[in-house]
Order: sequence, then C-alpha cells, then structure tokens
Amino acid sequence: MSADTIQQLPFSLAVTNILIVSAGTTQQQGEATHMLTLTANDIRLGCTATDWQDALNQASQELQDAGRTTPDYHAGMLAREQQSSTVLGNGIAIPHGTPESRDAVTSTGIRVLQFPGGVTWHDNATVYVLVAIAAQSDEHLDILRHLTRVLDKPGLSRKLAEADDTEALVTLLSKEPVVPKCDAQTLCLGVNTRTTSELAISAAARLQGLSCVDASFMKEIVSQPPVGLGQGFWLVHHSVGSIRPALALATPKEPSDDLAGVFCLAGPGDDCRELLERIDNFLAQNIPLESQSVDAVLSRLSGEQANAVSDRVRLLNTHGLHARPAKQLVQEARQHNADIRIRLEDGDGNSVSATSLTRIIGLGARRGQTLIISATGDDAEQAVEAVCQSINNGLGETVSPLRQQQSKPAPAEPEPEPLIDDEPLKAVAASPGLALAPAFVMRQPTLDYPATASDAGEQTSRLGRAIDEADGQLRTLIRQAEGGEAAPILSVHVEMLQDDDLYQAALEAINEGASAEAGWWLSIDTAARAQEALADRLLAERAADLRDVGRRVLANLCGVAMPTPPDEPYVLVADDLGPSDVARLDTQRVRGLITARGGATSHSAILARALGLPAVVGAGDRILTISNGTDLVVDGERGCLVPNPGAERRDRIDRRLDQLTRLQADAYECRNEPATTTDGHTIDVCANLGNTAHTPDAVDRGADGIGLLRTEFIFMEHPDAPDLDTQVKEYRHAFDALNGLPLVARTLDVGGDKPLDYWPLPHEDNPFLGLRGIRLSLTRPEILETQVRALLTAADNRPLRIMFPMVKDLEEFRAAKAIVERVRAEIPCQGLQVGVMIEVPSCALLAHTLAPEVDFFSVGTNDLTQYTLAIDRGHGQLSAESDGLHPSVLQLIRMTVEAAHAHERWVGICGELASDPQAIPVLLGLDVDELSVTSRRVPLVKACIRGLSREHAREQAKLALGKATAAEVRDALETL
Repeated sequence: MSADTIQQLPFSLAVTNILIVSAGTTQQQGEATHMLTLTANDIRLGCTATDWQDALNQASQELQDAGRTTPDYHAGMLAREQQSSTVLGNGIAIPHGTPESRDAVTSTGIRVLQFPGGVTWHDNATVYVLVAIAAQSDEHLDILRHLTRVLDKPGLSRKLAEADDTEALVTLLSKEPVVPKCDAQTLCLGVNTRTTSELAISAAARLQGLSCVDASFMKEIVSQPPVGLGQGFWLVHHSVGSIRPALALATPKEPSDDLAGVFCLAGPGDDCRELLERIDNFLAQNIPLESQSVDAVLSRLSGEQANAVSDRVRLLNTHGLHARPAKQLVQEARQHNADIRIRLEDGDGNSVSATSLTRIIGLGARRGQTLIISATGDDAEQAVEAVCQSINNGLGETVSPLRQQQSKPAPAEPEPEPLIDDEPLKAVAASPGLALAPAFVMRQPTLDYPATASDAGEQTSRLGRAIDEADGQLRTLIRQAEGGEAAPILSVHVEMLQDDDLYQAALEAINEGASAEAGWWLSIDTAARAQEALADRLLAERAADLRDVGRRVLANLCGVAMPTPPDEPYVLVADDLGPSDVARLDTQRVRGLITARGGATSHSAILARALGLPAVVGAGDRILTISNGTDLVVDGERGCLVPNPGAERRDRIDRRLDQLTRLQADAYECRNEPATTTDGHTIDVCANLGNTAHTPDAVDRGADGIGLLRTEFIFMEHPDAPDLDTQVKEYRHAFDALNGLPLVARTLDVGGDKPLDYWPLPHEDNPFLGLRGIRLSLTRPEILETQVRALLTAADNRPLRIMFPMVKDLEEFRAAKAIVERVRAEIPCQGLQVGVMIEVPSCALLAHTLAPEVDFFSVGTNDLTQYTLAIDRGHGQLSAESDGLHPSVLQLIRMTVEAAHAHERWVGICGELASDPQAIPVLLGLDVDELSVTSRRVPLVKACIRGLSREHAREQAKLALGKATAAEVRDALETL
C-alpha cells in the first residue's frame, strides 16, 4: 500500500480496536517521497495491555524490532503525552514523538496492534485504536487528515473491531474513501437560459470538465427529463459514466417560481448519501435563493441556517488544523450554548460540527485558508466571536501573520541590442530548410490584473471557470490537430490543467490574499522555474509547456485574446512557442520559425520538423527587437538567421529558394521511383514516424517503408500501460496502410528523460546515462512481452522488424531477444527480423560480436553523436559542435557497416544525419543500406541519391574519414 493510500485511511468512527504505528524518515529536497506500506506482517491482533504506558511500550517495541526506530524514540512519545493527551475521541488516540525525537526514526514503517479489551488513557478516555506516528518530517499531518475521512464510513469500525484475519484487515485499511465533489467549482450560477434541460446540460458539462463524469453520463442526462423537487428546483441523476460522486447546481440568470435551478447528481446511490444531504439542507430552508453569490449557495448547501451568525477567520497555524490546535478549538466550542459549525471557504462545501474533533481534522484546513464559523442558539454571537478569536490567537500554538502581497517593481533589465541588418546570427539548427519572408513577432499580450483580492471564494470560482474554458479551447485544438504531432502534446496540456498540485498551490495563494490571476501565475511560474532548474535538459525544456498552459488560463481570466498572425506569408518570431501556438499555425502562410529560447529537442523544434518548416531556436532575446514586417532569412540547416538581407545576399537566397522549389517539385513528382544511383545501386529510403496515424502520408510521399516507429507514443497517450488489444489496434493501422512494405518498430524507449506517470522512476542526475530504453524494459519484462505480442499479432505475417533501443552489448540483446522468441513460438511471424539501434558507442565498437546474432543494425545518429562527442545537442553554446559528420561518428558507422556486411546483415541510418544533404553522399559511400527520415524529406532524399554515383560517394566518404573535425569535413565536402 502506497503513501497516498495510507494517507486516506479511516480514523473517526466509534469503538475500533486497532493500533497503527508508522515511522517516517526525512525527505531531503529532491528525493522521492518515502512510501508507507502496510502488509499482513505489520499487524498484531488480539493484544492486551495493563495500562496506557504498557500499550505505548508495545507499540514502541514493535517499531524497534522492525528496525524502524531506536529506543530513544519512545521517550519522545512519552514527552508528547505529558504536553497534552493525544486522544481524538471515538476510542482513538494518535501518540507521536516531539520534534526533538525525530532523529530517532531510522526508516519508514507501519504497525497495527489490536486491543479488543480497550486501554484506559491517562485522561480517562478508553482507547481501542492507537495511531502512533513516528516521522522526521510532517507527513503524519496528511496521514491524520485522511484517516479521519476514511474511518468515518458507516460500518467500517465494526468490521475493523471484529477482524480476526490480518489480510482482511489490510484490505479494510487499504480502501480509499470516496470523496464527493460539491464546491465552488461545481456551481454554474446565472446561466443565460430559461429551460430545465439547458440548465441540466450546463451542470453536467461542468462535472465533465472537472473529470467527475465522462461522455456517457452526458448522453444519459440529455435524454433524461428533470424531476421536480419543489420551490422551483429540479434534479437529474445518473450513475452511468460517473467517475466520482459529484453534485453540480445550475441556476438561471432570471429565476422564476417554476425554475430556480437544476441539481445534477452523479454516482451510485450509496456514494451519494452525503450529496443528497446537501440537497436536503438546501431545500429545508424553504425560502427563495435571494443571492446568486457562490458563498450564499455553498452556505445553504452546507446546512447553515439563514438566521445564523457567521464570520470568517484566516487560519495562521503553520501545519494547519492538526490534532493539537483542533482539540483546542473543540474545547472552546464546547464552552458555549450554541450549535457551532465550521467549513472551509474554498473546500468541498461541507460544514462540520465544531465539537467533533475528528470532523475538524478531516477538513484538512491549511495555513492561509479561510474558515467560515457559523452558529445558532442563545449564545451564537458570543460563540462565533470567541472561536474566531481563539483561531486568531493560534489555538495554543505560536503563529505568525500571513505574508502581505507586495507588488515591488521588478528591477529593470537592460534592453537587448538590436540585430544588425544583413549580419547572420548563429543559433541552434532545429529543423532543416530555407525561408525568406517578413517577420511576425508574436509578443505575448500585456495582462494587467490586481495582485490581491479579498473575496477568496469568488476568486476560486473565477479560476475554476477560466480553467474550464481553457480545457474546452485545448480540446478544440486537439480535434483540429487530430493525427498530427501536436495532438498528443496538447493532450498533455489538458492533463496539466487537471494537475491538482498546480490548482492547490494557486488556492493557497488566493487564501493568502492573492487574486485568481496572481495566484494562478505564481503557481505556474514556481513550477516552471523548478523544472528549468533541473539537470535534465529535456524535463527543463518542458517548462515552456507549463507556461503555455498558464498563459492560456491567465488570458481567460483577464479576458484578453491571444495574438493573431497576419494573412500574408511570414516568419514567426517568438520568445518561445508552446504546442498550442504551433497547432494554430497555418502552414500555408508561415514560412519558418525562430525562437529566443528552447533547444533542438523542445516541442517547438519537434513540431517544426514534423511540419517541414525551417526553424532555428535558442537565438536569444535580441530577436525580440525585430520589428514586424522586417525581412528575415531562416536557414534551418546551418542554424542561423539574417535580418534585412542585403541585395547580394538576397539574390543568393532567392536563387537557392528557386533551386529548392524546383528540386522539391521534381522530387515529389518522382517520389515513387526507387532511390537508385547513376551507377545502378539502390538503397531504401524510409520514414521515421512518431504516430501510426501518419503512415498513409509516409506511403503517399514515396517511403519504401517505416524505418523507425517510435512506439512510446502509445504508452504516453494513456494513463495506464496500454493493454494488448489497444496496442494491436494501433500497430494494425500502420501495417494496413503500408500494404506489404516493411515496418521497423522500436520497442518502448522511455526512462528518466521521458518518464511515464504510471512507471515512476527514481531521480537520476543524468537520465541520459541511466535507466532508459531496453535497460528499463528488461526491468518490467511483462510490458515488453505484451508489446512484442501486440506487434506480432498486428503484423499477421506482414514484414515486421523489431529493434531494441539503447543496447550496449550482446548480453542485453540476448535478454530482449529471448522474450521475442518466446512470443514467436506462440505467434509465428514469417520473415520477422530482430535488430538493435546503434546509439551507444560501445555497441558500435562491439558490432562484430553482435552481427552474428542480429538481423540488422539501425544507427540512431542523434544519440550516437552526443554520446560520442559528450555534447548535448540541445546545448545553447555547444549544439553547433554536436555534428554527426564528425570523423569519430563516421568511423563508428563505418565499423558497424563492415561488421554487419561481413555477416550479410543490413544497416540503416534513422537519425537527423540521414536527411542532411552534405551527409547523404558520405553515408552512401560508407555502404549503408537504408536511410530513414521524416516523411516530408523522403522525396528530396530520394532525389539526392539519384544524382549520385556510388564511386563518387565513396570518394567523399574517404575524404571525410581523413579529416580531424566536423568543420573540416563540411569544408572539404563543400569544395567538391
């Protein structure tokens, strides 16, 4: 059971006979969270104790015996009891050590002891459940909050008390609570309609936008007539398509006696009991809904009386309402002759009795959040005032005021120097090609908004609406980009919008006085800066995705439209481009891309290559000084840009463009002809694909097959590992479109640099040299076997070639191939070939040992180059030196080809080098058998080969191998 599961264990029901003891260790910054795991071995049933000290001794000894704590920790637990009793009530106590005793915890653990006869605690309370928490961090606070929620489930207390089997007890304690959703986000107030059906659809759509229901729920609601509840309110309900119990309320802009609002309830009946109570609370007052404010509606749903005295108070306690301050609050509430209730202003809308310790802890209130205190009865006004004062005073703890939101002007940064006309500026070559067109500088609009706001509830509601709007915008873009490279990336953006950590961080800022805009951007900027600080460049570059998502929501909050490009052809210039920016590009008008930031692996670079647009990235802030309409040259092959080219340069560029246009037209016309040299040697030109949906396009462009299918796209598009049927369906699309042409599928290539949410990995200082590719797949052979099984099933005896990524030597290849052979024995596949990618220098150096056992090699020149030269190809300063034409890389390719041909194996090139016009003759001269490039480059690469002779190509290869640097190689080739 994971930490998340433990944190949702029950806590507050009547007499329960369990003792849970957990221990935790300090979580250093950057470390993975320690997991609290409960197993049958951690449970002790039927324990007895002479008194509370004996029970505590047994718990402490259990931890020591398991190697979780040292004997010194027990003294800390006793010292904590001397400060005040840790009894929660309902037969439960939560003893734990003092902060000074945390050093005595050695490792994380959980212990459960059952005391059927009960133990009398030192405050005379009878305790049946002891939750003794030992932790160097404050993880016990979250554990405690979640325990209170789960143990409150009806009947669970009796089951725990009567359990006589440890496995059954583990199962009971491992069950996660069903937490219903009914808060400011689920309210749709003031909808401009006068029909119950449209209000029902609005409420259901809100629940779908919050991921509480799916599309099938919407279908049921549309076909279901609302049921009248009286007072002008109506109800629609269904369990089909329910993901989480939830209640939405939609009210019309102009209510009437017949139509005041429609409740939309999702979930099975048993899980909706609390939500039905909310509706009952709402209708019980039997008065018109006079206010359309979020707070007024939530107040009514929570059961607060219309005549109740109420006030708001901000919680100042560092660790929120945990056990000690919660107990102080309960003791204060019990001193007054009033019914006092408490709810979180931005919580789930549920109010709890101020005299129930477990209920108050279950609120999970954090520092900075606003509590709404309401009371009815003779002493109501005095009670509310006293409770609020106690909270302001810290409830027995030393507290500090909330930080004030101060808007200090940022120090002025020096203006970047403008670019010089007709002078090239070097940058990172991101996508090959050449363009000359006027510039359109996509400057982000100025978003003015207040830094602070006093109405946290309304700000929370505004943020929820803006996120919903952004979700709809992104889903529209996904539909428009279906089948394209942008679609899966935009899907990740939708997931980011649903990231609860981002949302909660924004709420914390709002609760401390920030506006919705300021709170949201603080959350986004903090997360983005954290990613930018990572040593892993790939993950750091994903900060642009976070900011792209953040700007969209922020623009919605400010009511500002994003910039629109001109109608005529242009070169797009931007600080950075998010996937949604690229997805909106009209490729009939945009001629090239230039960004100030980013690297060769940033999403803007990946998408530019997929769209066939010349692009340079990482050009620096100076490009942002360019005026709209300035003529710009973008050279994506040489990695440079030129503003306002002079007459001589413009003539050269125009000639190159004319030549390129004619070459492209001729190449496309002959795209289906083989790539045969002038002296009769033919090699295959295949396509690299990141999605099976692009296979028909690759075939239409003349590809001789798929030379690289990056199968990880299937795994990245699903929240869980895709099953066999899902994979078979995806791969079958490709085989059907290929119509007998071969497909080379690279097995799953993920790791620390390309993580999967459902396959968590430990932090690695350098994930490029860590657990990735075939190394990672071999740790989960069942996933690799399922993928192989899916490929062989989908192939159905059509040409299939499977290759393993990041292989370093023969041992790894044999381990992976054994899985293929095991599956092949069950699913025969005629002509199946199994090979490896040459990405690691050791694999090239040992090609002679691999060649007898593999069917082919495919050289991934991108990774092979950076591993050989020890240069990150996305590095802003060094990327220009990360060149696949470096003699050392060419030597490794030569060794691979010679080893392969000695055993009659074929060799392909599937990196960017395969489409480099200067490299193609060299690769041909090295006797490679196949080149695999992006689909758009297939016709041009074929045309280039048709203009070469094999003899001349071998001369160029020999010349290149004799040089000392990549620059010397390119200079020598250019003079030929």
